[in-house]
Amino acid sequence: MTKENAAEGKVVATNRKAYHDYFIEEKYEAGIMLQGTEVKSLREGRVNLQDSYASVRGTEVYLHQCHISPYSHGNIMNHDPTRVRRLLLHKVEINKLLGKTQQKGLTLIPLRIYFSKRGYAKVELGLAKGKKLYDRRESIKAREAGREVQRAIKERK
Repeated sequence: MTKENAAEGKVVATNRKAYHDYFIEEKYEAGIMLQGTEVKSLREGRVNLQDSYASVRGTEVYLHQCHISPYSHGNIMNHDPTRVRRLLLHKVEINKLLGKTQQKGLTLIPLRIYFSKRGYAKVELGLAKGKKLYDRRESIKAREAGREVQRAIKERK
C-alpha cells in the first residue's frame, strides 16, 4: 500500500484497465448503498470493476455492471451480483457531473473500491474521456521509454 492508500483504508478492487482506455480528468469519492451480504463479499475481495460505469439519472448517480459475487456463507437471501447500485454524492457534485457528462462527451468510470478508515465502502469515480488507438500506443511508448531510462540510471550506479 502506498501512503495515500494507507491513509484511506483497505483497497478492495482497482480498475487498472480504466487508465489504459481513458484519460482521467477529475476524481470523485462516492459512498455506495449496499445490502448486508454485498458488504461481506466486498470484505472478501470478491468484486470485479471491469466494464462497469456510472450514470447520472435526474438527481441520483448509479453504478452499472459492477459484479459483486454472492457471499460464500450466504443463504437464499443473497443479492443479485450485477444489480444497479446507488452512489451517494453531494447535490453540488451531482449537478456538476450531470453537466459535464452531457456536454463534453465524458463518462464516469469507477477506478477503485475501498473501505474508509471508518469502515464505509467507497468508490473512487473518474470523469473520463476515451482514448483513441494512437493515444494508447503513445502512452505505451512513453511508459517503455521511462523504463529504459530507469534501467540506464540503475546500470550507471
